[in-house]
Amino acid sequence: MAMLSRVAESLYWMSRYLERAENTARMINANANMMLDLPKDIRPSWNSLLTITDSETVFKALYPVPAESQITRFLISDARNPGSIISSLRAARENARSIRDILQREGWEQINELYLKATARVPDSESPKRRFAYLDEIILSVQGVAGLIAGTMSHDEAYEFVRLGCDLERADMTTRILDVRWGDLSPDAKESLKPFENLLWMSVLKSMTAYHMYRRHCQTAVGRDSVVKFLMEDTLFPRSCHYCLRDMQDALDHLPQGGRVRDKLAEAIGLLQDEESRRHAELHRFIDDLQIKLGEIHDTLCGCYFDGDKLSSQQMQRACCDT
Repeated sequence: MAMLSRVAESLYWMSRYLERAENTARMINANANMMLDLPKDIRPSWNSLLTITDSETVFKALYPVPAESQITRFLISDARNPGSIISSLRAARENARSIRDILQREGWEQINELYLKATARVPDSESPKRRFAYLDEIILSVQGVAGLIAGTMSHDEAYEFVRLGCDLERADMTTRILDVRWGDLSPDAKESLKPFENLLWMSVLKSMTAYHMYRRHCQTAVGRDSVVKFLMEDTLFPRSCHYCLRDMQDALDHLPQGGRVRDKLAEAIGLLQDEESRRHAELHRFIDDLQIKLGEIHDTLCGCYFDGDKLSSQQMQRACCDT
């Protein structure tokens, strides 16, 4: 491969961190909206966001009480949380800075401006009234960066690593959200929540901006099985696991080497398409198996294209849980 592994690695992680910041912002806004729609005495706790981001241990070490204000601060602006939005944007900017000769100038400028604006306006995120607009602006800004890169960067080897990072992060977050919400609404869940089950699954779709596409393509009431099937298997929705993995296969077709990564992708797609297995296994266990496959894809990709030793010590951070 003509490109340096350091450059490929930075592009991959820049894309993952941007996607992570956007996903976390979506998740917080969707959770806040869901809380407003539910009666006060049956609202699920904010702790589920810590479970989705696999950051419960870090949070407990820093905060005595898992209240809304503390959890949102931890997920949005706490520099001690490597998975917070501000930490993710900072890491994306540092990766972008290291490849300024590869990334178009406007791409670097937008990422830098996004980080500076998000940091300057952190006080807005402390207010429940202003938090939605703050997070919404981050979501739109990240999408703006993604659109700029897709529309103005040459679709060469460098761009393929941007796709790989974005797709793997999306697939990972989709499985995490489904896993946690499935647990909240299991047959053993509180009886008082069951009348609101459709509302809760609607919030899952909205956390991935998937509600409208679900209604267009599924044309059925929002329900547990149909939402899981859509977010796992849909071949057209860009945040479904199946779409993300197929897009990674397409990106790899434009890169040299990568045979082992393709094998791992084929295994993960095979698992997704095995309806019989998914029907008979508990979803939690099925998602565990899928997340192990995603971790293997990440490991194999790093071993194939990046410096694995350097990566594990400097950049894995929260993403280590992806492996």
